[in-house]
Amino acid sequence: MDEKKSRNVMIRRIIVMVIVALIILAFYNPSMLFFLSPHQQKAVQYFTENYIKAFQPLKAADGSFDLLRVGGLLLMFVECWLINAALQFILSLINPKKRRARTIKSLFASFLKYIIVIYAIIYALSMLGFNVGAVIASLGVLGLIIGFGAQSLIEDVITGLFIVLEGQLQVGDIVAIDDWRGTVTNIGIRTTTIVDTGNNARIVNNSDIRNLVNLSNVSSKAIVLAPIAYSTDLEKAEKVVKALCEELPTMYPNIFKVVPQYLGVEALGSSSVDLKIAADVDEANIFTAKRLLNREVFLAFGKAGIEIPFSQHTIHMAKD
Repeated sequence: MDEKKSRNVMIRRIIVMVIVALIILAFYNPSMLFFLSPHQQKAVQYFTENYIKAFQPLKAADGSFDLLRVGGLLLMFVECWLINAALQFILSLINPKKRRARTIKSLFASFLKYIIVIYAIIYALSMLGFNVGAVIASLGVLGLIIGFGAQSLIEDVITGLFIVLEGQLQVGDIVAIDDWRGTVTNIGIRTTTIVDTGNNARIVNNSDIRNLVNLSNVSSKAIVLAPIAYSTDLEKAEKVVKALCEELPTMYPNIFKVVPQYLGVEALGSSSVDLKIAADVDEANIFTAKRLLNREVFLAFGKAGIEIPFSQHTIHMAKD
């Protein structure tokens, strides 16, 4: 269902982009607008030649506000949207396998968005008759940055670039930041998106990424406790656990790439003796590994007739 939904979204996106592209193309080629009269087609041609193709500021004869100015701005914004949508669509078709390549792709996609937005703003100001160069020169670069409150933005951008260049973080990495654990799905010029196992997304400013632990760069341990009743033969239970650990890499080779370790008796509880098992696994598989360990220990104890305590009662499991 997810693949079908994603395919339908992609088809709708393509249809919208094609329609918008045809509309823009018609503005530059009024003859395509066959439903308009020759006089109306000539008016469209005059509009595009004088206010779009010539890059002239849109001013009325008396210098006042006019509808042509609005039309030119709207058409320019639509063109920028179409260019960005087309570029983002092309990038979405590229699915590199390596994490660093996916990270660079994510950063480049974010960079393109900002470039197009900046271009649209500068072009809009020039179309409105402002001398953009003079404005920037009069305010000064530093004054412009402070005036727009862009200090944190500059910090986010610089931090994002260093994150990618130094390889501290990559798309696909599993990280823990504060109390949030999730997978990095996007690294942009300004923000980074981390999605947890519940598909909840946390968007963090790059400059706020502190006290972060990249769990993908370290070997993670899946640890479970296997409780047995005090009446159980401890040595027998240990033999069952050790034998199970030897079999797990064969049973689940994609999860347990090395033999899990039986670490011994972890605790003497009020109603059970807890045996500790640890397995070195990839961080992405840590929860799956714990579930599989619990399942296989339960099944192995059941086959061996080992008693597993449950609250105040004991479950007596018969041998097969």
